Amino acid sequence: MTLLLCFFVLLYSFSTLDAKKFEAAAASLQNAFNIQSGGATTSDMGAVMEGSLREHQGETTRPTESNQTYTSNRILALVQKALKDELNGEGVSVFISDRGVVVALSEQMLFEEGSAKLRPEALRILYKIGGVLEKLPNDISVEGHTDSGVPARSIYIDNWGLSSARASRVTAYLDETIEIPQKRLRAVGMGASSPIVPNVSEENMKLNRRVDIVILSMHAVR
Repeated sequence: MTLLLCFFVLLYSFSTLDAKKFEAAAASLQNAFNIQSGGATTSDMGAVMEGSLREHQGETTRPTESNQTYTSNRILALVQKALKDELNGEGVSVFISDRGVVVALSEQMLFEEGSAKLRPEALRILYKIGGVLEKLPNDISVEGHTDSGVPARSIYIDNWGLSSARASRVTAYLDETIEIPQKRLRAVGMGASSPIVPNVSEENMKLNRRVDIVILSMHAVR
């Protein structure tokens, strides 16, 4: 009868999964069977049970795309793969800077001259880029750039207004359509302050009119 009682107490302790009750039941069994020291202790058995429970409860966390840290080279490869068709032509370039990975999109790819309204074909390109951005944990800086001339055929009276409006429009698309969290985004109007090449010819000025989507590295200055 004593052995049966101990057996049912042990079953009950397993069913409730209470560590304290388990240790008490194990101690009772040890006394009932006159088990001497030197074998498995109750604390050892408890540790085994705890490990088994955690395994079955799925407490081990697997790394996911959202919590991984991506290197700049890895991000560059992902963007290049997404834009492989566009990179064969003109108007799109992807490169690594000291701040992170930069996706440079020319005015011709995104907007009409002097406008901040996205072309229909621009939406397809931004959708492809957004498919990569939404999987990354990095912050994103969308930066509008212009040449040094006065905006032609535009409602904007200066380059600060035009570059800011363009950066804001691209950022709004990433926020509203791709649904990238706003806390990861910022829009910056750079005006003519950061040209790629000197504004000494129409061809050079064309290159300077662009929007840069900068995927900031985890250590970049925001």
